Amino acid sequence: MHLNMLAELLKKNSAQFSKIVPFDEEKDTLLLLDFTVSNKSLTQEILADTMLFCDYIDEKLSACNAKYGIGGYNEHRTIYSRSEVFNSKEEPRRLHLGIDIWGKAKTPIYAPIGGMVHSFAFNNQFGDYGATIILLHQINTVPFYTLYGHLSLADIAGLNVGKYFLPGDLLAHFGSPNENGNWPPHLHFQIIEDIGLKDGDYPGVCKFSESAKYLQNCPNPDLIINMMQYI
Repeated sequence: MHLNMLAELLKKNSAQFSKIVPFDEEKDTLLLLDFTVSNKSLTQEILADTMLFCDYIDEKLSACNAKYGIGGYNEHRTIYSRSEVFNSKEEPRRLHLGIDIWGKAKTPIYAPIGGMVHSFAFNNQFGDYGATIILLHQINTVPFYTLYGHLSLADIAGLNVGKYFLPGDLLAHFGSPNENGNWPPHLHFQIIEDIGLKDGDYPGVCKFSESAKYLQNCPNPDLIINMMQYI
């Protein structure tokens, strides 16, 4: 299926999607977080120390009285220099393919759309997803996937492939740094049209030279979560 067709399908069915996190658009504030080179306040010293990075996010949210920070789709991010997971000699991976929602550890995550567990894993390298769940969905006979990264380990303990979640069912929680790949607590949410042979993992960041291919396969996650309008 062409990306535009999947995007249109998601738009037409947006009324059936549930909130992915507890967010009251009438009361809660969302803060757009910038992780590009233009953000001079995010220094290499902060990025090199996970606790300093956590403090940085907390301070940004507190200063704006924001419940969550959000953003990042198709964003060219410098922050991935902190992890060898994204570095290579020929070209590092820096282009983000999901939307991140930053907040407190243990924040509940709900299935925004009905689907069954395709796979899950503990991707435990420094800077990786940590605990990860991938769901398989189908709308009008069209299959696609959603990925939830940086979760709590408790959320994948005892989980079974094939388990079905209804829209609004509790799926997972924001993990703490020791279980989420050593990041400040947040959810990485991504739509994937064709997951290929991947199991419990799929690139959430790509090389800029491969951006057309990956953006084609990973449409804007806001088509499902519908939160960017509240920034």
